[in-house]
Amino acid sequence: MSDYRNSAGVKVPEVLLPRAGTDMTRWAVVACDQFTSQPDYWEETERIAGDAPSTLRLMLPEMYLDKPGEAERIVAINATMKKYLDTGVLENRGEGFVFVRRTVAGRSRLGLVLALDLERYDFSKDSASLIRASEGTIVERIPPRLRIRKDAPLELPHILVLIDDPGRTVIEPVAESVCPGCKAYDFELMQGGGHVEGWFIGDEARIGAVLRALEKLAEPVAFKEKYGCDQPPLLFAMGDGNHSLATAKTNWENLKANLSDAEREDHPARFALVEIENVHDAGIVFEPIHRVLFNLDAGAAVSWLQKKLALDNGGCEVAQFASREECEKNLAKAAGSGAHMLPFVTADAYGYFRVEQPAAQLEVGTLQNALDAMLCEMKGAAIDYIHGADVVNELGRKPGSMGFLLPPMEKSAFFRTVIFDGALPRKTFSMGEANEKRYYLECRKIQK
Repeated sequence: MSDYRNSAGVKVPEVLLPRAGTDMTRWAVVACDQFTSQPDYWEETERIAGDAPSTLRLMLPEMYLDKPGEAERIVAINATMKKYLDTGVLENRGEGFVFVRRTVAGRSRLGLVLALDLERYDFSKDSASLIRASEGTIVERIPPRLRIRKDAPLELPHILVLIDDPGRTVIEPVAESVCPGCKAYDFELMQGGGHVEGWFIGDEARIGAVLRALEKLAEPVAFKEKYGCDQPPLLFAMGDGNHSLATAKTNWENLKANLSDAEREDHPARFALVEIENVHDAGIVFEPIHRVLFNLDAGAAVSWLQKKLALDNGGCEVAQFASREECEKNLAKAAGSGAHMLPFVTADAYGYFRVEQPAAQLEVGTLQNALDAMLCEMKGAAIDYIHGADVVNELGRKPGSMGFLLPPMEKSAFFRTVIFDGALPRKTFSMGEANEKRYYLECRKIQK
């Protein structure tokens, strides 16, 4: 094994990939936290995967969390992981990175699969660690995910981590060096996920060049010049899969308490497999994450929220209309002057709240603060986080529901916002729509 020690918090992992002849379209499945209010999607995924080797058998769609049968599902997941290892479904390609090109919705983006040191990661809001959460972590979401990871022999990531590399020094040089005929995989993803290609990068020269480039980005003097601050460097900021990485961190903290110093140094669970991407990649688009509320009286919710938003922000107006077109026309007229516009849809109306003097910097913060308070008071009401305005309008129009539409965040401001303001409000943005999320593909052992 090569000595790839570095100051960038990176571990060169031993990568596991399906053996030759595996139907990769049936193998790769979208991130577990997608389509949680659309069971038809997962039913179709089940039909496509059938009895073929598939990551569907190695993960638990979040629509099944805290539901009857969860424990049995987790036992089956762990058993299938062991089976895939024991029977050679998964093969060890050795130490290295995987260079990834994903094409979906007419855009291509580049990534590099590697492992990050969880000792260099802190998901608290005011973290100053090298690896940081970019949005608020809902700690209540960790325990059910921890039940899945704690006994699992494998990890397979849907985690996307961003770097701020305007000079394109880390990932893009790898793209220029890959051999067209040396692909590890090249196939169409199921359910509208587009196309994905991957190359295994196992030579010391290219691995070393990546590590040196990452170290340079994290060099304190260069960081200070870049951002004009004396804060500790931020190299890796979460793009997607925040709670998955937080779960890996929690699992490691629990595990290391019973390990010696020597065992902690290189235990496989100390590291987490992720895909890093450059925020300056033209293929990366920040999409808003919308909200839909369920099991409530929409009229009462509108009245409650108007009062709460007014109380928290010094004033709030509400307007409601019979059609979406009329609402959008009036919304455009009412916007501006620094006000936060919060459009919503119910079974009876299209409307918006206009918050004249918002206390939060972003619309998502203004809305989420009010929703959190309302959900505590309206027992039985529930919330889901939705990608895609059409889905919000469909779900929000159902009786007992209410949908909210939020604007996108500018990705050019992403790193500076995390550095100077700390973690953003949870579910602030999404890297693309649901079908553009990372699909499970590469694996890594996390037990000795």
